[in-house]
Amino acid sequence: MPVRKSQSGRVGRGKGFGLGVAVVSAFAFGGSGVAAKPLIEAGLDPLHVVWLRVAGAALVMLPLAVRHRALVRERPALLAGFGLLGVAGVQAFYFASISRIPVGVALLVEYLAPALVLGWVRFVQRRPVTRAAAVGVILAVGGLACVVEVWAGLSFDALGLLLALGAACCQVGYFVLSDQGSDSGERAPDLLGVIAYGLLVGAAVLTVVARPWNMDWTVLAGTADMDGTPVSAGLLLAWIVLIATVLAYVTGVVSVRRLSPQVAGVVACLEAVVATVLAWFLLGEHLSAPQIVGGAVVLAGAFIAQSSAPARTSAEPVASGGPERELSARGNVA
Repeated sequence: MPVRKSQSGRVGRGKGFGLGVAVVSAFAFGGSGVAAKPLIEAGLDPLHVVWLRVAGAALVMLPLAVRHRALVRERPALLAGFGLLGVAGVQAFYFASISRIPVGVALLVEYLAPALVLGWVRFVQRRPVTRAAAVGVILAVGGLACVVEVWAGLSFDALGLLLALGAACCQVGYFVLSDQGSDSGERAPDLLGVIAYGLLVGAAVLTVVARPWNMDWTVLAGTADMDGTPVSAGLLLAWIVLIATVLAYVTGVVSVRRLSPQVAGVVACLEAVVATVLAWFLLGEHLSAPQIVGGAVVLAGAFIAQSSAPARTSAEPVASGGPERELSARGNVA
């Protein structure tokens, strides 16, 4: 029937848009490392780079926080959870873990998050999970193991692994809370408002952890070396703040609302592939054959997971255990 055909077309377009935005988010997040590494090598502490990233993004989004200040009264738990888990928690746990275990191992453990999201959906929310999504997770995690060459520096530091697992759990919180629609009203919380306040909360927490008053601020006035090419430290910081944080978080939350936490989580595994490829071109860190094959496997896993997942016809939040409701999340995204 004509009506059904029209609905199917809208669903297909919505799903395709969500996938495209998820890929943009993965590219934006994946570009943070190649911009941050020269700053770290120029003399900034890694935690100070993280603080600059989050605090700068919070400053950019501050006008939106003021505009949507009603959210503080309406959804305080959501804002606090997004800031503590999706912003500060992922960053703090990840950087703490790489101080004890190899980066590749920490990255692999952190990106167990898509599998943990599937577990949350299936066993906590008791919602069905497609077989394709499960296969996609398995392929993505296996491919990621090749991308980071986990065998090259395998270490079994128990505390380091627990910290990396903490980062994975916080990333689950990011995906789950990004999907939060409305469990008590008719409208989903405003997308940009949630991100703005999440960044503000994350910046406040990271200020205590990073102690930026001890930072060498003079580094930002000079240049940093990117594979032999001097680049303005201010330009690198601007990229980290505007592209790798503001754009990355906005497109990431949009993709979760358009697809689903489990599908968007698998696509997010592309971040590690993007980071590795950009490091090859911009930092001279060449890829090995297993890394190239692993990247292809991650891509295959992401494609399989999204190809058979039903598009979102309603925006029932994964974080909500209530009955289905018709939400206006798409209106807020626009």
